[in-house]
Amino acid sequence: MTQRIVAVGSTRKPKLSAVSEALRAIASSLEPDSRFEVVGIDVESGVRHTPLSREHSMRGAKQRAEALQRLAAERGQNWSYFAGLEGGFDVLQVEGRRRVFLESWAYISDGKDGFFGRSGAIEVPQSLAAEVLDRGVELSAAIDRYAGEQGIRDAQGAWGVLSGNIITRQEAFRVAVVSAFAPFYNRAMYRTAGAD
Repeated sequence: MTQRIVAVGSTRKPKLSAVSEALRAIASSLEPDSRFEVVGIDVESGVRHTPLSREHSMRGAKQRAEALQRLAAERGQNWSYFAGLEGGFDVLQVEGRRRVFLESWAYISDGKDGFFGRSGAIEVPQSLAAEVLDRGVELSAAIDRYAGEQGIRDAQGAWGVLSGNIITRQEAFRVAVVSAFAPFYNRAMYRTAGAD
């Protein structure tokens, strides 16, 4: 069996576990004769701690993966895949009212090609959204206060608090990672569809 390293641009447990779970689900389609090892490395996203738009979340995920690629080149590492994960808000005006959604994004690259994937979206209560958007409080601090607990982002995350632990931060990122890997593990479909 070939050993493959998947570098993740974070050392946060929910993100690393999400990538590990995603790889278990897709490994036989991705590279059937390979064994995957997930390695977490802290890199900067280049965006706010809580991105306030879909574009910023996507940019943060991609920039994390690109930072890992540069690091691999500098260190002479032969990592197979580079995973950037970023959670943030998507703010929309719907029927004259501000609606704020929490989303989790992933960007997966093999060093040549890269693709995005996203979780579902969950609406953020107006009072919590106002803490972050209007008062500038980071989501990690705001959700701890909102839920009356400490360290939520390293546990169930805001996803867990808002969904009653039916969907956790880890699960949201797992969906995003599986989605971002799709062009790699389902190459025939993406070639047929004309994707580059």
